[in-house]
Amino acid sequence: MQGTVDGFSYGLVTPVAAFLMACLGAALGLRCTTRSLRAHRAPKAGWLALGATSIGSGIWTMHFIAMVGFSIERTTMSYDRPLTFASLAVAVVMVGIGIFLVGYRGATRMALVTGGTVTGLGVASMHYLGMAGMRFEGEFAYDTFTVTLSVVIAVVAATASLWAAVSIHGFLPSLGASVVMGVAVSGMHYTGMAALRVHLHPAALPGAPGDSPTSLLLPMMIGPGCFLLLAGVIVLFDPLAVTGGPGGRDRRPGHAPRSPGQVAAIPFQRRRASAGTLAGKGYRRPRNH
Repeated sequence: MQGTVDGFSYGLVTPVAAFLMACLGAALGLRCTTRSLRAHRAPKAGWLALGATSIGSGIWTMHFIAMVGFSIERTTMSYDRPLTFASLAVAVVMVGIGIFLVGYRGATRMALVTGGTVTGLGVASMHYLGMAGMRFEGEFAYDTFTVTLSVVIAVVAATASLWAAVSIHGFLPSLGASVVMGVAVSGMHYTGMAALRVHLHPAALPGAPGDSPTSLLLPMMIGPGCFLLLAGVIVLFDPLAVTGGPGGRDRRPGHAPRSPGQVAAIPFQRRRASAGTLAGKGYRRPRNH
């Protein structure tokens, strides 16, 4: 029996809130990745890890905010918590692989293609693993072409975002890149939802009123939401993470960086004057008595 699906139970509230959360995670992740270009060793790895966790948490939170507005008529839904949090781990780990590749290899073609593919597959895997964690009296079916299209959107969006993270250093351009990533991630989500078909079991009866999606999902989003808040505080209190700038350049110890427009001092070497020059200026070499 075909189930009737409503993906916008709260109108535009959940899509807009989900989009804003995706933009927040992308903005924090891109700023952390840009900041890592000016760091070395342990701080560099720390910034990249913070960026990967921010993007992964933002995408995961975006997905489940959108799912608050998802409902199926004639049945009640619940969520398998281990699978739900496993989708969060998949998102963070696979996004981390892509970010670390680009963070250490730079904006080379191979690093961007490999990192973007892994990151995009991580976003798509998070989405479909999260959907697999839903429990109701029926099963899902997907349109193959639409699913493939959603994966392509995720890979292209991830590749473009990684390129922006290492190539765009200004605050406003980076903010624009995070908005583009938010649009792409939201587009991937709703493209994947358009591929969804729900088949209820023949014996399924209208379920008794159960817990609402809001009461089921909001408690699970408290942890990732608090993490994004903490990541935002860290980024705001680091000026280089906010303003960005060119990639890190190794500086020799003891040499302070020059401000823009400052001319480097030319080293001056004293030269010992010759006897002829001194004589021409009226100087005489003292005689030895």
